[in-house]
Amino acid sequence: MSTPRLSPVWLVLAGILSVQFGAVVAKGQFGEIPPLGMVFLRLVTSSMILLAVVRPRLRGRTVTDWRPVLVLGFALGAMNWAFYESFARIPLGGAVTIEFWGPLFVAAVGSRRPRDFVWVALAALGITLFGVGPTRVDPVGFGLALLAGGCWALYIVSTAATGRRWAGVEGLAVASTIATLAIAPFAVVAAGELLLEPRLLVLGALVGLLSSVVPYSLEMVALRTLPARVFGILMSLEPAAAALVAAFLLSEWLTPLQLLAIACVTAASAGAARAGSAPEALPRD
Repeated sequence: MSTPRLSPVWLVLAGILSVQFGAVVAKGQFGEIPPLGMVFLRLVTSSMILLAVVRPRLRGRTVTDWRPVLVLGFALGAMNWAFYESFARIPLGGAVTIEFWGPLFVAAVGSRRPRDFVWVALAALGITLFGVGPTRVDPVGFGLALLAGGCWALYIVSTAATGRRWAGVEGLAVASTIATLAIAPFAVVAAGELLLEPRLLVLGALVGLLSSVVPYSLEMVALRTLPARVFGILMSLEPAAAALVAAFLLSEWLTPLQLLAIACVTAASAGAARAGSAPEALPRD
C-alpha cells in the first residue's frame, strides 16, 4: 500500500510560512542581540548544514569559477543584513513587500517585453503607497528594504552565473560560507560575547533552520513535480504571509492602505509569474 504524498503546493506554502516564523523568532530577539548578530547566527547554521551535506569540490577551481560565487556570497550577506536591519525598524510585512521590487525588476529586464514592465509599475505603486500613507514609516527601514531588494536582484543574477560554473547547490554552499565570513567581523563588533550566549545560539540555529534549511528542502522536493510558473505564483503570496504572521505573532497590524500596497505587490508578482517572465525559482538562503 503506497503512502500518500503531500501536495507540492502545500510544501511550498509550508516553506513560505517557515521563513516568516523564522523572521518572527529573529525579531523577538532584537531587543537582546543586534539584527546583524542574528543574521550571523542564521548564516552559520545554514552554511554548516550545506557544507556537511553538499561537500563542494574546491580543488582545481579557476578565477573564472570563483568570481561569480564571490559576488553571490557578498550579495547574500548584504541582502540578509539589510533585510534584518529593515524589519527591525518597520513591520515585517512591509519589509518583505518592499524588497520584492528586486526580483520583479530582474524578471522584467530579462523578458524585455514592454507589458512585463506593467508588473514593475504595479509593484512600484504598492511600494509608494506603503511609504507615503498617513502612518509614518521609518525612512531608514524603508531604504534598507529597498537595498535588500537590490541585493536580491544581484543575488538572482549571480546565482545564474554561479550555476553555470558550480554543479547543483555547490555554489550556494560556498556562497553561504563566504557571506558568513564576510559579515563575521561586523557581527563580532556589533554583538560581541552575545554570539556565544547559549540561549541565543540555540535561537539563532532555530532561525537558520526555519528561514533557510526547512524552506529550501521543502521547495527542492516540491519543484520535482511543480511547474516553475506555479511555484512563482505561490511565492507571490510571501508578502501577504509575512503580514499575516507578523500581525498575529508580533501584533504588527497594518493599515488598510498598507494592505492595499501589499495587494499591489502580490498581484504584480503573481502576474509576472503567470506570464512566465518571473525569474527561475531560487533559494534565498
